[in-house]
Amino acid sequence: MSKILFVMTGADHWTLADGTKHPTGFWAEEAAAPYEAFKAAGHEVVVATPGGVVPPVDQGSLAAEANGGQENADRIAAVLAAMTELREPIRLEDVNLDDYAAVFYPGGHGPMEDLAVDADSGRLLTRALESGKPLGVVCHAPAALLAAEADGTNAFAGYRVAAFTNAEETQAGLADQAKWLLQDRLTEAGVQVQVGEPWVPNVVVDRNLVTGQNPASSAPLAAELLKKLG
Repeated sequence: MSKILFVMTGADHWTLADGTKHPTGFWAEEAAAPYEAFKAAGHEVVVATPGGVVPPVDQGSLAAEANGGQENADRIAAVLAAMTELREPIRLEDVNLDDYAAVFYPGGHGPMEDLAVDADSGRLLTRALESGKPLGVVCHAPAALLAAEADGTNAFAGYRVAAFTNAEETQAGLADQAKWLLQDRLTEAGVQVQVGEPWVPNVVVDRNLVTGQNPASSAPLAAELLKKLG
């Protein structure tokens, strides 16, 4: 049994351009689907957050319309309720990468608020990338890649990634209220965003980095990470 580290947001809001605090957190499916896949494969999951706070779930991600119906919404809520690791996170600052076989970052707008500017997370991402260990990042979580910077150069510059797109942010109704858009900032950092169709699974594998565009990409991303774990 290997340990897989889930690095998750501790933010329960996303600050918009006008200063409004939009309620958010992590996106339920993006934690639940990979968690189910990793546990079914016999792996142990450890959750880490900035400061060791309990990661807040985005309540919108538990709604029926966000999960293709009430039945699936109830199933995902049940997975999260049974996920004791969510209630006992370790401090991101204390993580020793050597303890883990792989690292995974679920999304939601929360990472846009905290992980995008978290130096500890940035250093961990850089070390994970350099280690060759499988590193999975999905949806809005690629915002965390923005903090993986040294001497003005992003550690992920030149890598191909999938991430939540401008088109999806626009369709979700928040693009015109955001301080910045993920696709734009990644591109500015030299990361090559591979844009797929909105809301359709899109997983990009570049060396040990596995990224997904949206919530629908989380289960296929987990399958790719498991392949890399052998």
